[in-house]
Amino acid sequence: MRFPFFKKKSKKQRYTVAFYNLENLFDPERNTKILDKDYTPNGTKKWTVERYQRKLNKLSKTIVKIGAEDHPYPPALIGVAEAENNSVFKALLDTDALDDLDYGFVHYDSPDERGIDTGLIYRKKFFNVLHSEPFTLLVDNAGGVRDTTRDILYVKGELNKELVHVFVNHWPSRRDGGVETEYKRVIAANEIVQKIEIIKETELDPNIIVMGDFNDDPSSKSMQILKDDASLFNPFETLHIPHSKGSSVYGNKWNMFDQILVSNSFFNYQKNTHSFDSAAVYDHTSLKEKKGKYKGSPYRTFVSDRYLGGYSDHFPVYTMFSFNS
Repeated sequence: MRFPFFKKKSKKQRYTVAFYNLENLFDPERNTKILDKDYTPNGTKKWTVERYQRKLNKLSKTIVKIGAEDHPYPPALIGVAEAENNSVFKALLDTDALDDLDYGFVHYDSPDERGIDTGLIYRKKFFNVLHSEPFTLLVDNAGGVRDTTRDILYVKGELNKELVHVFVNHWPSRRDGGVETEYKRVIAANEIVQKIEIIKETELDPNIIVMGDFNDDPSSKSMQILKDDASLFNPFETLHIPHSKGSSVYGNKWNMFDQILVSNSFFNYQKNTHSFDSAAVYDHTSLKEKKGKYKGSPYRTFVSDRYLGGYSDHFPVYTMFSFNS
């Protein structure tokens, strides 16, 4: 699915910025500090080194092709969710598909009880990290007990020497009900609004990219807060067609939980700046179930404890930017 927003008068240098929920990218080693027992060789998933390596290879081959319909080169930035630790990031970047592309990564261990975190993968040739930190998301469950959810990853850097602020998110799930847990994602949205306001205290018109698995659709209250209170543009609002098109499926309903929002500063053509061009879901045939009642949905690694050997239960999403030289 693609939705172009601009027709260019001349050919320009283009860069892909992507987000991908990797669906439980655990290494097979037991870590007693988190709930990863299922993802070990003797666990319920029988998560062996061979299965782990197979998943790494599948994900890496997908990452290099995200946006290939619009641009033949691998993404400059890829935000990810559901990665366990530094080890899996290193293993992913050491795969044959990614090894020669000189990618770096930013990752912090979060309080999430399962140990699945967000991260940012970047091509060092195009992106220079100036600062990074995790923002702890303080939300409680209905009973007043702390929900140890994922941090919001913040990275400040230079994309082709232009200053950019990137927020990578994996917001609290809907496991206990979409309406019942909505307040958690509203808190997350307001947290980002506050961080953007702080940035604006020292920068007149900052370049902001907010990406992630938000566990909410573009029309949800939390996403409308980002749109209205942070003045962010959400191209996936147009792309989402409830029940028929999205980035993931739950209960035979398509959701667009994976999104990338950008600040209005990217709608310009000044020299040495980036302009937003288009957005899409990367739903290549290789990433889809080929038959059965789930035909066309993401080809995932597991359904419950049954191993399928696929990629992820989410499609990657991406945005295209043009560099004005």
